[in-house]
Amino acid sequence: MSRRTAAQKRPVPPDPMYNSRLVSMMARRLMKSGKKSIAYSILYDSFKLISERTGGDPLETFEKAVRNATPLVEVKARRVGGATYQVPMEVRSDRGTALALRWLTQFARARSGRSMASKLANELMDAANETGSAIRKREETHRMAEANKAFAHYRY
Repeated sequence: MSRRTAAQKRPVPPDPMYNSRLVSMMARRLMKSGKKSIAYSILYDSFKLISERTGGDPLETFEKAVRNATPLVEVKARRVGGATYQVPMEVRSDRGTALALRWLTQFARARSGRSMASKLANELMDAANETGSAIRKREETHRMAEANKAFAHYRY
């Protein structure tokens, strides 16, 4: 990582079916070995399953799941005079979204089930209903930040 300049943000193009940047970001998180078409088919299949089960708009469920899984604070390690402190920091919106998408895909992969589409659909529906592993991870992150609130004055 360069210390001189920050890396330039690349614009994420919207996906072809829903014209949503968030869906495109999720497909890129799902992708393995550069197989984007397979990632999109998994994501669209999970959206189909969500619409069958809930009877509502799968895009709304997906956006709600991402909103619910997005953390507001996190802890970062900071060295001060030989001691390392876990300092609570506010999460920028783009990083919060990235963390939520990462956690949703990670815990969907860890689930037991037949297809990745059904595992992802279950994880998204759980996150939309404020349950599931991604929500638990967000709560755990918030608890860590709350526990280390005493070191908040070490923020950079």
